[in-house]
Amino acid sequence: MKKFFGTDGIRGFANQPPMTPDFFVKLGQVLGIYFRQQDPRTKIIVGKDTRRSGYMFEHSLCAGICSVGVDVYLTGPIPTPGVAYLTRGLRASAGIMLSASHNPYYDNGIKIFAPDGFKLPDLTELKIEEMLSEDLSKYFASRGDIGRTRVVDDAKGQYAVFLKEQFPKHLTLDGLRIVLDPANGAAYKVAPKVLEELGAELFIINNKPDGVNINEQCGALHPQNLQAEVLKYRADLGIALDGDADRLVIVDNKGNVLDGDVVLAILALDLLEKGKLNNNALVATTMSGFGLEVTMNKAGGKLIRTDVGDKYVIDEMTTNGHNFGGERSGHIIFGDYCTTGDGLLAALKFLEVIIEKKKSAFELSQVLINIPQVLKNIPITKKVPLEDLPKTSKLVSEFEERLGTEGRVVFRYSGTEKVARLMIEGKSDLEIQAMCDQFVQVFEKELGEYK
Repeated sequence: MKKFFGTDGIRGFANQPPMTPDFFVKLGQVLGIYFRQQDPRTKIIVGKDTRRSGYMFEHSLCAGICSVGVDVYLTGPIPTPGVAYLTRGLRASAGIMLSASHNPYYDNGIKIFAPDGFKLPDLTELKIEEMLSEDLSKYFASRGDIGRTRVVDDAKGQYAVFLKEQFPKHLTLDGLRIVLDPANGAAYKVAPKVLEELGAELFIINNKPDGVNINEQCGALHPQNLQAEVLKYRADLGIALDGDADRLVIVDNKGNVLDGDVVLAILALDLLEKGKLNNNALVATTMSGFGLEVTMNKAGGKLIRTDVGDKYVIDEMTTNGHNFGGERSGHIIFGDYCTTGDGLLAALKFLEVIIEKKKSAFELSQVLINIPQVLKNIPITKKVPLEDLPKTSKLVSEFEERLGTEGRVVFRYSGTEKVARLMIEGKSDLEIQAMCDQFVQVFEKELGEYK
């Protein structure tokens, strides 16, 4: 059982345990020691988003890494996928991203990439946690062996070049009006650079980070302003990223926010049509709807499900040779080009489909076969296993029996927030809404009685 690592690295309130400077010094030492043992190249890439606490953790982490004789290369604010790319490109021992992704500014976190640019497997995270409790003094460097901290020259420029290389050279964004919302986050410089250099007429909102406005009523989690701006400028598309830009939300030309399953369907079916979807399979999580599965099957493809978390999607992709997958929340992975979710790359690929098919985003969105569905986030103070809640567990079984093969129930605790997530799908909107209301009532009551 992991103590610190969740579904996407370590995350929590900045300057409160475990997210404190002393913890990050120790974590830096552990990471320096671990990766030096795995790889003789003693160089670790460290990037961050725009949170004020990023400065504090960046220096603490660097101090720890350097104290065990490993060099650090700083990128400054850059998207998480940019760190993954530079880790491979600069042949580093590891890559570290300081970010709490879509969380508010007062949270922070850390995501870690191996030399190949992939996130760490669970066993490695467990090993790192074990090392955090050890006395590491025997590994401390002395005199000329202490590590150094350097800055990566034009890190954002290198990542921007990579992104533009993935957009077909015979295509251009000339004539497309795009509204961009980088959430006052890590992509506030690189996203406008890429889209404008490819020819888009760009209107930018929420790109003035001040350390505390990251994700604040903007970006992928709060696209309302983006919807209004798309209509205001009569744009062809709205692009919203989250704080570390590994997540994408699309607003179509009519101001509608496209569900993540719709975006996955559009991109997967395009690859399938071109004969470029390995194994004719789209990899997604249990939170993707039944409609996505039906849509893929009807087109001659298939949907493969994993546990929630983009690293589980990626693990399935790499293990079984699939090249496209993602999460309904907006993490989209093009395995032929990158090793993690990349909001900017996904946006470029979406724009590629618009241009090639000569269809609007709204027209493309009609491809998904809709199945009635209800989603509910339930605030919680503790995460009690479902098997320890007999009344709730029994209710889920009853619902599943009633729905049969024409629906499903998915219940899970968030790995990054204090909420429980419920999804129910079936033939009738009224029926599944009634199920949802009944579930919330039973669950909250039983959770409150739990000792």
